[in-house]
Amino acid sequence: MYPDTNSKSKALYDRALSSLPGGNTRTTVFMKPYPIYAARGAGCRVWDVDGNELIDCINNFTSLIHGHAHPALVEAATRQLALGSAFGMPTESEINLAELLTARLPSVDQVRFANSGTEAVMMALKAARAFTGRPKIAKCEGAYHGSYDYAEVSLDPKPTDWGGNAPVSVAYAKGTPDKVLADVVTIPFNDIDGAVSLIREHGRDLACVLVDPMPNRAGLVPADKAYLEALRQATRDVGALLIFDEVISFRLGYHGAQGLWGIDPDLTTLGKIIGGGFPVGAIAGKSEVMAVFDPRHGKPALPHGGTFSANPVTMRAGLAAMELLDQNAFARLDAIGEAVRKGINDAFRRHGVPGTAVGLGSLLKLHFGERPIRDYRSAYMSEAETKRQSVFNLEFLNRGVLAAGYGLMALSLPMRDADIESIIRAASDALAQVASKT
Repeated sequence: MYPDTNSKSKALYDRALSSLPGGNTRTTVFMKPYPIYAARGAGCRVWDVDGNELIDCINNFTSLIHGHAHPALVEAATRQLALGSAFGMPTESEINLAELLTARLPSVDQVRFANSGTEAVMMALKAARAFTGRPKIAKCEGAYHGSYDYAEVSLDPKPTDWGGNAPVSVAYAKGTPDKVLADVVTIPFNDIDGAVSLIREHGRDLACVLVDPMPNRAGLVPADKAYLEALRQATRDVGALLIFDEVISFRLGYHGAQGLWGIDPDLTTLGKIIGGGFPVGAIAGKSEVMAVFDPRHGKPALPHGGTFSANPVTMRAGLAAMELLDQNAFARLDAIGEAVRKGINDAFRRHGVPGTAVGLGSLLKLHFGERPIRDYRSAYMSEAETKRQSVFNLEFLNRGVLAAGYGLMALSLPMRDADIESIIRAASDALAQVASKT
């Protein structure tokens, strides 16, 4: 049972405190009173250093769509490792993965590889500035796009900082320069009139609008198609680019979220699943925009290096991972996600706990309130909701299921019907404890 002061995880954490700040190198995996340390993973399961077996419903925060140690991905990476892990030269492997991505995304002509989703978003924003010659970007309130200063503005504003109907730009990290805030226009999610009004107001200085079609931190609710269509039209009207952040949402379908919504952005950022379990990011888009990276005629408008960008281990594993994700695989993921969402929603009602499971495809998120979730503000938790979520998280974990502490679950292809039943049963038992303790 967690927590256990005599556990190996607790001992490792105590040891980590002397060499890592707060014993931590990834804020997202921190837990109080200590994080659980992984020992190994196989399929949809992970084992911690104390030997506890957990069904993995976070899958390294959505990146492991094939679960752990898939034989085809292990084989692809191992084969490349024997030939070399990285070179100061390009390899054919980056061409192969780029060709697959351009074939799957109708809006994409060319791809530029990076090492993380954060880097992909950063370079996409810089590409928009280089292409348009404009300084400002627009992004949705509460949406997470990585750790670049401009992308993380207004990631978690408190109600006292909401600024009425029109969102204001609020720093996420201490030390964010005021000049950064001045160049970020924060727009409301799923509010056509509010978003379009701000885009038009700042249009002359706006390089791009950055949007995640189903933003995790802003509630994991899908964008209204009409909202995305309005952003597409408004950006065209003011001469700004539309950037889709599909670092997470690319796992929603064979053609990504943009295929589901039928919207063609100018640039797309990718990561997570395209690396086959290895670090990766990508900037993808129309050839005229991607030309800012082109070095053939001297210094490009936007120089971009990266010692490990497009390293062949990631490229080979990523290609194998993407080739396994055919139409049947996505249909299976849709069925798994729908079954878990339905089972948990039934459990919410059965135990009389206010809440709902939202999402699409293999992604879902739990909310512990009764109101409809439309955006960051409606997803913002009250004190009572925070308590219900905290109780649920502990009870869910102690029933053998690993999920994110803020309610996110990312399911994987190795999950069988019995695993789905176990997840739903664990959630139901955890909700029963929520009902009795809150």
